[in-house]
Amino acid sequence: MDYHSPANFAEASALASKATGITRFLAGGTDVLVQLRSELVTPDTLIDIKKIDGVRDITRNADGSWTLGVAVTGAEMSEHPDLGNDWPGLVEAMDLIGSTQVQGRATLTGNLCNGSPAADSVPAMIAAGATVTVTGPKGDREVAVEDIPTGPGKTALTKGEVVSAVNIPSRGESGGDAYLRFIPRTEMDIAVVGVGVNLRLEGDEITEARVSLGAVAPTVLLVEDCANAIIGTSLDGEALEALAAGATAACNPIDDKRGTIEFRTEVAGVLAKRAAKIAYARAKGEQA
Repeated sequence: MDYHSPANFAEASALASKATGITRFLAGGTDVLVQLRSELVTPDTLIDIKKIDGVRDITRNADGSWTLGVAVTGAEMSEHPDLGNDWPGLVEAMDLIGSTQVQGRATLTGNLCNGSPAADSVPAMIAAGATVTVTGPKGDREVAVEDIPTGPGKTALTKGEVVSAVNIPSRGESGGDAYLRFIPRTEMDIAVVGVGVNLRLEGDEITEARVSLGAVAPTVLLVEDCANAIIGTSLDGEALEALAAGATAACNPIDDKRGTIEFRTEVAGVLAKRAAKIAYARAKGEQA
């Protein structure tokens, strides 16, 4: 195995472009190192991007948006004094991944690029409208998070491309987000269903919304029908039922030992309603 520690993302991209066989990028390592030690995947080329300037930075930009380096850990997100005030659902989603030890290594970028439809942070990122900067042989491009996963363990990244930053929009006024999941155990388990909701209010009326579902299809879903069900409402009972119906209709899950198709489909609707209520309360300033 060839190990590289590039000085910048252009160099990392160039190394990946020239590499043959299996290539992996190392940021947190909570997936790559586990796969390597269990011999599930043995990379021919391992590109360590942790030493690149800025990869551990959390930056609030002049317009109120955020830029997160690709090696920012879940623990660093949770400990940041302001990020969780703007995007509590996103921070809480990342905080659900693994143990305290894992939180010291796990990253949003790794969770996204692992390609798991059950990834906890991905529905929250999609609901937030997050994008990633992708550096490749032709330069940089910005890609919506929902366009990165293409199937279990697969992404839209092409040879030589690497995610070089995570971009989170400005929170703005009267907005709130939330992420909820169902797991068989109380902690340290993989989501059977995950739901991210982000919305904005004018008075009591929802004017913008994004709803994302995880673990109910081959990729994490952005469900426009769910958003449309609550936009223009004050999240009354009728709107919540329409939201739940949209969530269940969008589901295309599998049967496995952690949940049946019927169970996942029903839980998606239940969690969508609960997450929407939390996001709405946060937008109203009624819940931290």
